[in-house]
Amino acid sequence: MTSGQPILIIDPDGQERDVLVERLSMQGYKVTAFAGPIDGAHAALNSPPSAVVADLWMHGISGVQLTRLLGGEAATERVPVILRGPDNPRNRFWAERAGAVAYVVKGQMRNLVLALAKCIGPVDDDAFFTQLQGADSDIRDRIAAHLDAALFESVLSSEVRALSTCGEFDHLFDALVQFVSQVMSYRWLALAVGTPFHMGLHCHPAVAEESESEARKVLEIPPGGGVLRIVDEDAVSNARCFPLLVRSINFGSATIARIALCENDQGDPQDTRIIDIISRELGGPLRITSLVEEAQRAATTDPLTGLMNRRAFLTALELERARSMRHAYALSLLLLDVDHFKLINDKRGHAAGDTVLSALARLLQHQARKVDIVGRWGGEEFVIALSGAEDAGAKMAAERIRAAVQGMAVEDEDGQEVRVTISIGACSMIAGESAEQLLDRADQAMYQAKAGGRNRVVVGSPPRPGESLRRTLTLPIAREDGIPRKGVA
Repeated sequence: MTSGQPILIIDPDGQERDVLVERLSMQGYKVTAFAGPIDGAHAALNSPPSAVVADLWMHGISGVQLTRLLGGEAATERVPVILRGPDNPRNRFWAERAGAVAYVVKGQMRNLVLALAKCIGPVDDDAFFTQLQGADSDIRDRIAAHLDAALFESVLSSEVRALSTCGEFDHLFDALVQFVSQVMSYRWLALAVGTPFHMGLHCHPAVAEESESEARKVLEIPPGGGVLRIVDEDAVSNARCFPLLVRSINFGSATIARIALCENDQGDPQDTRIIDIISRELGGPLRITSLVEEAQRAATTDPLTGLMNRRAFLTALELERARSMRHAYALSLLLLDVDHFKLINDKRGHAAGDTVLSALARLLQHQARKVDIVGRWGGEEFVIALSGAEDAGAKMAAERIRAAVQGMAVEDEDGQEVRVTISIGACSMIAGESAEQLLDRADQAMYQAKAGGRNRVVVGSPPRPGESLRRTLTLPIAREDGIPRKGVA
């Protein structure tokens, strides 16, 4: 029940205003209507209503300014404001940022009634009332224009700067397009960062291929290379490429990225201003994101080979093990070691050893599937997690890798060929086994391959029923670097 609660209407259109008064009066509200925002603001501050319904864009004071004004005064800070206007995502964005409780498209009376019913609370009879002072209308218009411009820029800048917390490019670009699609309508939006290279594209699913081709041409990005595509219907699907807005993004004096936007029609006069603000403010968030990604890479990547380091691999393996158990698919592990690696270092130098390890890492990445996880375990040892592979599949993959390494051509600094072979231990995960236990069994199998003559694959057997998953044989076997290591003789 509305119980005659007072509603204040501000609408410059006399016919629209009369319709609102009549329809809301029929709902039981006590309606007062004004044509101008100044008179409406005076009335609201003098006698706060249960709610204010106003146009978003009005002469003299906009609905955005009115909402901020009422929200900042003690008398009306709790009075809900509902803004009305055309159906436009940008209008909804500004209404929300100004503090309006709802934005209702003009003509949608049912939605207006629902919004009023939802937001109206008890009236505070003890509110402290104030009044707006009169002023020259021309001055008011000029001040209003400046305030709108300052608010417009401030809100946009704040939204872009907030992207500094994203931490990675994918997250930053996703958040960027969610924001920009609220204030601009476009066919596609693309962002290309130079070092390290990233490219993001937001477009409509119906024109994804054409949009990527257009964006690459505009940003001078050759075909190939990964592109983060965000495809949804927040972008429009016009059949051709409309006017383009292209800007460089700087950090200090250096250009670090470029942003391009293809408008969906002949363009909005404010679009140029929006893209200027975005390009001006985006350099800082992109630089911070780059530094965070660089730190993450340093913490998780082996600097010599570019593979996952031990810590990162263990984290990835634990996640894969959990997925394997949850979805009941197989998981196998290969642990491999370069044969006679100490002799390579002693006879040819550590530079030759590094060359061998780097070449082996590239080969393993090439041999592995996209779903596999490859890492450097430490020293001359590497490890691969094979998703969906049981013992037979693991052995087949291991033999393929072993043969590829045996045929690998590696030259030292003097151009002399270095022959490389590896020993591989393979095993598949059993029920209830931890990642550490799986690695332990693969390690045992690898040392069996070493003890059996090297350049071979040994598939580890699961423990017999009732047998502990921990090692049972711990005879010391010397590594090629002379450091004793537990293993199977």
